[in-house]
Formats: sequence, C-alpha cells, structure tokens
Amino acid sequence: QVQVVESGGGLVQAGGSLRLSCSASGNIFSINAMGWYRQAPGKQRELVATIARGGSISYADAVKGRFTISRDNAKNMVFLQMDSLKPEDTAVYYCNVRQRIDLKSYDYWGQGTQVTVSS
Repeated sequence: QVQVVESGGGLVQAGGSLRLSCSASGNIFSINAMGWYRQAPGKQRELVATIARGGSISYADAVKGRFTISRDNAKNMVFLQMDSLKPEDTAVYYCNVRQRIDLKSYDYWGQGTQVTVSS
C-alpha cells in the first residue's frame, strides 16, 4: 500500500498563487507517474498535470502557462505551483501516485485539498 498526503490548499484572490505539495509513503517502490487532478462541485474529476519518473510532463489546456508541476524522486514528493489563479480553478485537488508492478498499474489517491479562488 502507498499512503498519499496533500497539503497547501486554501483561499486566494484571483490572480494570486498557491503551492500544493504531495508526499507518498509506504511501499513506495516502482512509482511511475505522479500527478494532480481536481474536482469542482457538480463536475467530474479531471486531470490537471502529471509528471513521469523520467520527467515527462503533461498539462491540461486550462492550466498551461499558469501551473507548474515538479517532482522530487528522492523524497517521493510532487508539487504544483499555481500562478495567475482564476475563480474557475476552484476545486478539490487530489494527488495521484501510480505504481507499476509486473506490467500492472495501481493508482493511489490522497484525501484532497480545497483550493478556493475568489473573484
């Protein structure tokens, strides 16, 4: 099992910045991708950004140029720097850790951290 814990959410005005952190612990071997997803009220969970162990990065179009994902493999942590925040970024943000063992993938999720952007 892998335990995933996020931190860093909060309330910020439009145009402001927040930095989310996520730490993975437990059986943390063969971790491949780490990333961030978000879910706004009444909407499905959606991808925000992912980063592979080798450094390959993907961003949702809605956050390109404003959010930056980074990773510390030695500490099994992933970060999301969010700049120029907009009210539509308001959501619960979830950290995802994907473990790959014997050609199978296992997803682990944190409990989520609330990000609220006021206009």
